[in-house]
Amino acid sequence: MSGGWAHSTRRDRLPANWRTEIRPEAHERNPEHICHLCGKPGGDFLDHKIPGDDHSLDNLDWAHDAVPPHCHRYKSSAEGVAAQPRERRAREKHPGLL
Repeated sequence: MSGGWAHSTRRDRLPANWRTEIRPEAHERNPEHICHLCGKPGGDFLDHKIPGDDHSLDNLDWAHDAVPPHCHRYKSSAEGVAAQPRERRAREKHPGLL
């Protein structure tokens, strides 16, 4: 594992029937894998529309990840940035205006 998956427990938290039932049902519902983010066919990643561990079919749909336009990567990156605490440095006076 590399990158963000190196210390993740995400894969371990997937239901036991993820590959045998949930993914096939999602494929049956959307066989062209229309990306729920951009509306184009060819999504290659089953995405949680609302982040978290809700693995219900209502919260799952396809998105582009390894293939352009990489919708899932951009969405996940934005979610990660949004989850980071916001710490701002105290404003310093400009040295020329002291």
